[in-house]
Amino acid sequence: MDFDLPKTAAAFIVVIALGVGGLIGGGMMPTDTILMMVAPSMIVFGLLMLALGVKHGEYRAAGR
Repeated sequence: MDFDLPKTAAAFIVVIALGVGGLIGGGMMPTDTILMMVAPSMIVFGLLMLALGVKHGEYRAAGR
């Protein structure tokens, strides 16, 4: 399966939505805390890991 921008963005949004939805549904923290603190940190961490994964994939594809 080739990941282009729309597929990658959709997968990213689904993973973040599942995580946030699970936390809200589980009642572990107040909803405002989840939406103001946890969700943004999940997004930033996800973007950092996505960038790192893309760079690693480029490195592997170059055959070095």
